[in-house]
Amino acid sequence: MSWQHSVPRITEDERQLRLSKLRQGIEGEGLAGVLLGPTESLRYFTGLVWHPSERFLGALVTPSAISYIVPGFERSRVETLPHLPGEILLWEEEESSAALISRLVGQGGRLALDDGLPLYFYHALAAAMGAERLADGGRLIRGLRRIKSAAEIALIQYAMNLTLDVHEQVHALLKPGIRSSEAVDFIDRQHRQAGADDGSTFAIVSFGAATSLPHGADGDQVLGPSDVILVDTGCRIDGYHSDITRTYMLEGGDREFERAWRIEREAQQAVFDAARIGAACASLDDAARKVLAKHSLGPDYRLPGLPHRAGHGLGLEIHEEPYIVRGNDAALAAGMCFSNEPMIVFPEKFGIRLEDHITMTEDGPHWFTHPSAGPTEPFA
Repeated sequence: MSWQHSVPRITEDERQLRLSKLRQGIEGEGLAGVLLGPTESLRYFTGLVWHPSERFLGALVTPSAISYIVPGFERSRVETLPHLPGEILLWEEEESSAALISRLVGQGGRLALDDGLPLYFYHALAAAMGAERLADGGRLIRGLRRIKSAAEIALIQYAMNLTLDVHEQVHALLKPGIRSSEAVDFIDRQHRQAGADDGSTFAIVSFGAATSLPHGADGDQVLGPSDVILVDTGCRIDGYHSDITRTYMLEGGDREFERAWRIEREAQQAVFDAARIGAACASLDDAARKVLAKHSLGPDYRLPGLPHRAGHGLGLEIHEEPYIVRGNDAALAAGMCFSNEPMIVFPEKFGIRLEDHITMTEDGPHWFTHPSAGPTEPFA
């Protein structure tokens, strides 16, 4: 059964509500408008999906209108793609898209830029308009995107459920002698068969000492009978990501691994328990490191210990705000969604990452997927 029968797409009404909030921000900050590039923010506000190239395509949002800035020969393609109604304004090959945008904005007012725009286009706009008239639109855009609606959360939940099922299937597949590449190919096939947008968005399958490298090792690996296994993968449903990691062994009895695994699970639970409305994102990272320090790991980013932040936001981008990291004083709010993955690395021996995601509600944190049950039981 297709996912569309289980969870609906983001509606035009929801995108119009997002645009309304963006326009409130435009007016509140005294801006002439916001320029969206060919980024996930363009998709978020207008529904138009476009891959970046050297030719600019995007949308200019003002307090009263939305205008699509489109290469002339791409008009027919854009017209066939889903997007909110708006005037399509063309620029030809010998013309400057930055000059067209400058004319639309006019002589007065500042233009806030999508923070995903490439640097070369910023320079083109600065030459056409003057750098003093350009503002960073990232804070405004990200402030809206980091609070997920019920529809967004439902899409993320569906994607997470799908990927968790794929994890269970690959767990059943893994036997000594299998190559990591075989497992990666299997994961992609299962994601595709389940209806993910484009199969796996990524798949890391690591065995043994390679698990101590947070993002995997180069080359193929062969699973040994006493190897630690780390599987990290995800997919997209209507653009929204899943991202789940499991670390386990096929058989028990390795006391060093099992002790480390339980410390990792304790740190993951500490992050969850610290997640409260109004809590600073940094306090969750602190909670994980406090657990590790209690067990003589770390401190800070030292190894053996946690070499990176404890989590990241997730939505249309697999890494987005809010970041669960030291120094981030942003307060948790209902609708935020983020990973909980305080990995422990033992260099050249093994690493353990248990990654599940949290959505914040007015009642506190909720798991998208339930954490692992034990060192040889990767599922609740």
